[in-house]
Amino acid sequence: VQVEESGGGPVQAGGSLKLSCEPFGRPLSRLTMGWFRQAPGKEREFVAALAWFDGSTVYGDSVKDRFTVSRDYAKHSIYLEMNSVKTEDTAMYLCAAADRATLSRNADDYVYWGQGTEVTVSS
Repeated sequence: VQVEESGGGPVQAGGSLKLSCEPFGRPLSRLTMGWFRQAPGKEREFVAALAWFDGSTVYGDSVKDRFTVSRDYAKHSIYLEMNSVKTEDTAMYLCAAADRATLSRNADDYVYWGQGTEVTVSS
């Protein structure tokens, strides 16, 4: 499975940004897709995940109620809509795929990773 992210860039605090992720090479019904982020000098942090099989989702505590993960069948893609962004949301955002139909917050469960897309939030 190959994973490609896009949509990162600069954004002002309080604004919105939408990231896209497209996995290639495996039926999506067998995958759980996750978003993680990593800021310089910090550990990788779980952001959100979506189980393609049933559309169930789970979020990290720091983004809950501000970020939304969704899917588009026709475009074979998932999205991370980031609203009310804060300077602490600045990070490299990585999309990953896990060979499982159930949700996971654990980065070790995700086998296939994209290169990441940079998000910079300014005050």
